[in-house]
Amino acid sequence: MDYDVATLDLFDDSEPAVARRRGWIEGVLRGFRDDRPEDEMVQRWVGHYRADRAVVRGAWLPEGEFGAGPIPVATYASLDKTLNAGRGLLPLRMITDVTTSAAHRRRGLLRRFIEDDLADAVAQGVPMAALTASEATIYGRWGFGAATFRCGVEVDTTLGFEMRSSTDPGRVELIEPKDAWAHVKGVFDAFHARQRGSVEWPAQYEDIHTGAYDFDGGGANRKLRAAVHLDADGHVDGFVLFKHGEKYSLRVEEMIALTSQAQLALWSLLGRMDRIRTVTFNLFHPEDPLAWALTDLNRVRTTEIQEFLWLRVLDVPRALEARPWAGDGTVVLEVDDPQGHAAGRFEVTATDGTAAVARTDRAADVHVDASTLASLYLSAVPVGLLRRAGRVGGPDEGVRRFAAMADLAEPPHSLTGF
Repeated sequence: MDYDVATLDLFDDSEPAVARRRGWIEGVLRGFRDDRPEDEMVQRWVGHYRADRAVVRGAWLPEGEFGAGPIPVATYASLDKTLNAGRGLLPLRMITDVTTSAAHRRRGLLRRFIEDDLADAVAQGVPMAALTASEATIYGRWGFGAATFRCGVEVDTTLGFEMRSSTDPGRVELIEPKDAWAHVKGVFDAFHARQRGSVEWPAQYEDIHTGAYDFDGGGANRKLRAAVHLDADGHVDGFVLFKHGEKYSLRVEEMIALTSQAQLALWSLLGRMDRIRTVTFNLFHPEDPLAWALTDLNRVRTTEIQEFLWLRVLDVPRALEARPWAGDGTVVLEVDDPQGHAAGRFEVTATDGTAAVARTDRAADVHVDASTLASLYLSAVPVGLLRRAGRVGGPDEGVRRFAAMADLAEPPHSLTGF
């Protein structure tokens, strides 16, 4: 079948264009088994994509075919933001809202969209692509690899929840989410500038974090609450956004702190709330000090660890030079990439935490495919572990040298879903 494959004009407000935009959103929601959209959702969705200059594509049944109409059989969108690679912010092609109708699988629609988009990113000089996946088995074939992990915790805040000591010179205040937004965005921007693995927020985060709109329930989010931490000088250096749930529970929607004192002060606030027995958070920072600051560390229970951010390296020299390196040395890294974007041999010479990377014809010390390179990029997974999994090839000495250069002590962390 010849599909009608098209890119939406987000600024065309003619009746046919508006109908097709709404149909595209309905196609996304149908693909993710969500409810049909209300008018406000459509308006906000389009507004966010306009603000982010997103490229929105779809595949429709041709006019006259049974089932043809404004709802596409496949959807795809992408936008450009930034990734903190460790030595600065790297341009990033972010892929989102990918669906294919169950009635039109294995027709090459996703392949067409994703390969065209990756080729466009390369042409535009974007060295990295990323997505957050609903299934872990889909995107490896296009060179994506799991690069950060999401940790979920449940914290017991019943009688006996107590910090070992309190040395916080600042204070915490509860404020309305809409009033907190400027502070929330400021803290996130500071976090993004310094946290390896962080991805810049798309436009919809303002609606989500102010409670202006609830994309799960529709309308304003009346359950969202906010608190901020102020340091000794009265500057906001942390925040928490949360909702009260059933059975004396509280769910953290977002929490960022720029100091350990602010982090623990926010947790202390949550732990002192009346009629709360458990606090859950599914984006717990891997170096959050909470458990070790409590008199009973068993009050923090890990409930899940799951892959979160998936990366795809498109420009190997630029990407590897943008990340930090743990040890000095030189290796020749060979990358196998069926799409060709990252394919080749690269001499990586690391000195004092930075690397120079250039193509070479020298024999390789280390062999990886593009997906493995992506998983190694932020150092969430050590080289040795992927070697034992059969995903890093080469002589033992070369792999050990590469591990000494590439493995970083500080874990990456991303809070941005898209």
